[in-house]
Amino acid sequence: MNPFESLGLKHDGRTLWVLDQTQLPDAEVWLDGSAPEDMIALIKRLAVRGAPLIGVAAAASLATCAERGATAAEYAAACATLRAARPTAVNLMWAMDRMKAATDPGVEARAIFEEDVRLCEGMAQHGAALIQDGEGILTHCNTGGLATAGIGTALGVIRRAHELGKRIHVFADETRPLLQGGRLTAWELSKLGIPSTLITDSMAALLLRDGKVQRVLVGSDRVAANGDFANKVGTYGLAVQARFHGVPFHPVAPFSTVDLACPNGAAIPIEERDPAEVRGHGRLRWAPEGMAAWNPSFDVTPVDLVTSLVLDRGVYSAGQLRSGVLARVCG
Repeated sequence: MNPFESLGLKHDGRTLWVLDQTQLPDAEVWLDGSAPEDMIALIKRLAVRGAPLIGVAAAASLATCAERGATAAEYAAACATLRAARPTAVNLMWAMDRMKAATDPGVEARAIFEEDVRLCEGMAQHGAALIQDGEGILTHCNTGGLATAGIGTALGVIRRAHELGKRIHVFADETRPLLQGGRLTAWELSKLGIPSTLITDSMAALLLRDGKVQRVLVGSDRVAANGDFANKVGTYGLAVQARFHGVPFHPVAPFSTVDLACPNGAAIPIEERDPAEVRGHGRLRWAPEGMAAWNPSFDVTPVDLVTSLVLDRGVYSAGQLRSGVLARVCG
């Protein structure tokens, strides 16, 4: 496969490297994800994450496996195992289905990478047009170059608005329990020079109440056919708060995140992770030993709380989503 590079992924022509996102922002460590079994482990422990990037990275790993001489049976088994690595992010299944049908895995993986870059540009163009000069923007989790092959989904929209000269200020939720906002979004915003402030998740309602936020932009790991969508846990609460305070709320996603086979949010599988992530981090534990904990990685926001969905193909209101527009534009 030909070399390529993004913020969190690169291929030098032989080896696939992923930036270990668990070590950010303190260290930028690149790990070998060429072997599918290694990529599966990296995906599961969130060294590589973000719905679009998971699909791209898994495809590149599968292509590298094929180029290194995997048999047809080994390739098929690796494809199936990668496809099941995380149950909520539909981009992974989408990419693996394409790789399963590919006659040339290297060419197909490269096409998936390049397509994601273009999809990010489409989302950025459509989404940035919504943002007005002087707005405060609230975002959740990480949706930038670390989560995609391109400039990002929601954070890509924010980046493009900044590049267009719009005077914006970003408020980034820290995003409990693994702090993707505090560790990753803050790192990207700092690198991009975008004015920003980090907050704890529980502070968002105060910002909305006090009029410091004029728009909420979030990503998505799966969009159902009716416009309901799953995203990092905490997104549903933001949508409720935004609706109460009259603030526009926009999920941002590529068409590859739309699952037309999923009729509504109730049909989206929600991954549950190790409860230990809620009780502490590493050797630091802040909860009583043995305390029960619940750790869903995602929640579902109903379409009725969505102002509009920003896709690479356009911006669609809640009314359009309820009327079935996704089947027409993504089918």
